[in-house]
Amino acid sequence: MSTPVHDDPLSRERSHLAASRSALRAMRADVESLDISDVTANWVNAAVLERQIEERIKALADLSGTPLFFGRLDYLHAPGAEQAEGAEGERFYVGRRHVHDADGDPMVIDWRAPVSQPFYRASKKDPQDVSLRRRFGYTGGDLTAYEDEHLSDPAEAATTSKLLQQEIERPRVGPMRDIVATIQPEQDEIVRAGLAGSVCVQGGPGTGKTAVGLHRVAYLLYAHRERLARTGTLVIGPNRSFLHYIEQVLPALGELTVRQATVDDLVAHVEVRGADEATTAVVKGDARMAEVLRRALYSHVTPPTEGVVVVRGSRRWRVPVHELEDIVRELLARDIRYGAAREALPQRVAHAVLVQMERAGEAPDDRVQNTVARNAAVKALVKSVWPQVDPAKLVLRLLTDADFLAEHAEGVLTPEEQKAVLWVKPVRSVKSARWSPADAVLIDEATDLIERTHSLGHVVLDEAQDLSPMQYRAVGRRCTTGSATVLGDLAQGTTPWATRSWEEALGHLGKGEAVVEELTAGFRVPTDVIAYASRLLPHIAPGLTPVASIRENPGFFDIRTAPDGTADVLAACRELLEREGSVGLIAADARVPELAAALAAAGIGHVGPGEETTDATRLTLVPASLAKGLEYDYVVLDEPRAVVDGEPDERTGLRRLYVALTRAVSGLIVTHATELPPQLA
Repeated sequence: MSTPVHDDPLSRERSHLAASRSALRAMRADVESLDISDVTANWVNAAVLERQIEERIKALADLSGTPLFFGRLDYLHAPGAEQAEGAEGERFYVGRRHVHDADGDPMVIDWRAPVSQPFYRASKKDPQDVSLRRRFGYTGGDLTAYEDEHLSDPAEAATTSKLLQQEIERPRVGPMRDIVATIQPEQDEIVRAGLAGSVCVQGGPGTGKTAVGLHRVAYLLYAHRERLARTGTLVIGPNRSFLHYIEQVLPALGELTVRQATVDDLVAHVEVRGADEATTAVVKGDARMAEVLRRALYSHVTPPTEGVVVVRGSRRWRVPVHELEDIVRELLARDIRYGAAREALPQRVAHAVLVQMERAGEAPDDRVQNTVARNAAVKALVKSVWPQVDPAKLVLRLLTDADFLAEHAEGVLTPEEQKAVLWVKPVRSVKSARWSPADAVLIDEATDLIERTHSLGHVVLDEAQDLSPMQYRAVGRRCTTGSATVLGDLAQGTTPWATRSWEEALGHLGKGEAVVEELTAGFRVPTDVIAYASRLLPHIAPGLTPVASIRENPGFFDIRTAPDGTADVLAACRELLEREGSVGLIAADARVPELAAALAAAGIGHVGPGEETTDATRLTLVPASLAKGLEYDYVVLDEPRAVVDGEPDERTGLRRLYVALTRAVSGLIVTHATELPPQLA
């Protein structure tokens, strides 16, 4: 005899899911049916409203395979209200977005709402008025299981959630998923930190720092939507492959307006066609270059040598040279941009003329002052005393004129450092120059010295440990009046200028007051794998706390000698492709062409990082330099020694190896024909 639907909890939950999906479709249909033809004053307002409606329709999409809700909270009492003894508390379904029925009553509560917070924070020790927390298990988009925790029942022992572990360990194919169903209490505290303060998250591999940063953006947009709609938000990643990998997380949470970019995108004032040697890039990325640029820029300001005469009708008004000198000195002493001071100079001179007019009995107004400021004699004075400066031309002169560089770098850069940044070959123009990424950052600094960079409301900076001080300054300019979330791992710094400490980095960013949080619980990397990789920590980041894996699944880990070289690597790939999930083959950059040819010859389909995997093609061939931030169910790591030797110095090479070793979620095979680095012994 079958159990009636009303007595079967799983059937009831499935019914609620079906009703919620139906309500979401109705919400979307309501928006699609809106008629705005007669509600706007002009075509501009109509276009803006139409775009907002289109975004709302996209945000209300019911994504296939994505659970609409993943948890349920049964409260002992109505949140925020006192109830009579014995009165039943409220029940809330927690999901990725808010869904309400035709009467406006909530069927699913947004995970960011205050009433949802106990889903992540409540415990047996602190139940937060929650009697029951229910988690749901899904297969595709179908609700297939549930699991209950009776938080208010002292007789029930606390247990580890099996569904939570299954969700963490679920095989991953394609781009990064959100972790909204698995956020842990220490992660939730960072996610819900206030907008006013900046946060820096130090997190080892698999601690979820990237996901925490993205969910923090989603939370801030929920809690401060009106403000951030005006000021804007930005997510900065290390490269295009990384941004492609994470790009679906925010849309899955209903947020479509967050811009994503690399630091190179932010400073793209010139076309980058060149590259620097490591020693040159280190000097160009040093924060001292900001002072060199400031000196070089303001060297264009020259004291006036004679007074200025303004003719108006039959009258001649003369501003003496000493008064002009006072005006220039005062503008130089003020903390304003070069361009703003240049715009203020003619107005100050015009004001001096107006003072003389008033003493002579005239009554000039603002229109007269503006006219005097545009006088040919005043314009000529400004041109000679405070000339316009093109930021790219300024940087070009510094990098090609040894005398000009020496003059403004004296006492700041050593002669050897000056020689390192000078270009050997002369360059005719800004357009013909082979600018490097570090040069573009210098031009961005010079641009900001001339004209203030627009500031956003909130910026998330991921993989921050690889930025130079000058790159930190470039990012900091984008959030001078806003806040930042900085994400990174000092042990994964793989540039010669990698961050030494977060305190130093936050100072360059202009966020010295930021709170530094450390995540040490590993949700992604299996215990054996992270323990093996952590052997490198004393050599690459002494003092950092090793990640402690909390995975119940021990995973799969093997180190194999490869006497047949590439053939053994291909055999390992075939072995892992027999398992469910994605597979990454990570190798030193120089080895990638050979491995790509071998894979093709063997008929093993593969894609590159940033390209979409499919059920038929689950193998990604990853150059070690692009592995950071990516993750795969299984990884084959080819020739660790070659990964280390592919970097300019051993510490950077070992850090690159640490990154490569920690990309696996369920299993890792290390293959090597040459000796392993001794630090792994």
